[in-house]
Amino acid sequence: MSYDPFSRGPHAVGVSTVELVDQTRARKLPVEVWYPATAAFAGQDLAPATRDRYVLLPGFPEPWQLAVRGATPELGRRPLVVFSHGFGGHRRQSTFFTTHLASHGYVVVSPDHTGNTFVDLMINRSGAPADAWRSSMVDRPADVRFLIDAARDGRLGVDADSARVAICGHSFGGWTSVRSIAEEPRLAAVVALAPAMGMPGLRQAIDLAWTRDVPTLVLAAELDSIVPLDTIERAFAELRPPADLVVLARTDHLHFCDNARLVHEQFRAMPVQLVPLTRPIPPFAELAPVEAGTEPTCGLGLAHVDAHVRDRADARAWLEGSLADRLATRGIEAREVRRR
Repeated sequence: MSYDPFSRGPHAVGVSTVELVDQTRARKLPVEVWYPATAAFAGQDLAPATRDRYVLLPGFPEPWQLAVRGATPELGRRPLVVFSHGFGGHRRQSTFFTTHLASHGYVVVSPDHTGNTFVDLMINRSGAPADAWRSSMVDRPADVRFLIDAARDGRLGVDADSARVAICGHSFGGWTSVRSIAEEPRLAAVVALAPAMGMPGLRQAIDLAWTRDVPTLVLAAELDSIVPLDTIERAFAELRPPADLVVLARTDHLHFCDNARLVHEQFRAMPVQLVPLTRPIPPFAELAPVEAGTEPTCGLGLAHVDAHVRDRADARAWLEGSLADRLATRGIEAREVRRR
């Protein structure tokens, strides 16, 4: 069978939530953990009656994710992926991707970056947005190191290999992913989604002088209203190779989130924005469909991690072809830039 990173994997996906405390910082982190479940749960992660539902905001409809809460983990040590949410996001913001990775045999761990979630900023009103930016620039990379250590020490509740890790992130989480390369030697691959790595004040906080190869895949939205494409392109040109940039046509910043159409329109309707806009947010109907963000993230993201964390020859061979052509076969328009 030929390599196909776009299709969901053979494993049922389980999910659990753990509360971890970094004693050195007196910092509590709610953490979501996705993992391959035993065959007894096959299909239950996809069925509406058995897939997980969770409360994001009290009194609002409950979102769902393609995973079974509390499912029995499949035996065996699994490679680890850390996912970092965006500014004002939350740990479950992109479960279309985290569950896709888990279905292919990964343990995926995603924290609420405490003080920088939607609930923290909008409901608890924990300080001004500028304060949240400054404090989270310090907290986020430390959260990443802490989670990898927690996996090493068996605190995730599943068996994960912390020696060679991938990190993925969206927006401020994309910045977190790139920022972590120089600080965390266990990182073997990076997938950055619409990363804020070139934004004023954030670019200066990234040390690009790492001396080892950490293959980096950057996915960018052509019409990004929050993180302008030109800031991503300039920062990408400074990254140490190997690095790939794929620009997705007619997409906006929130194409990388669950329920992208709904989240996009909710963000567009907000009377006060959490972050300044670089251009007016268009109606979602004027943009590419949801799949223009989710399919490249799942397919290219999985192949990148398979190639550089698992060292799969079939994934490396698949990535050697044109990534834009891979997406074109699925009706998705994109252009790519490669630095090798």
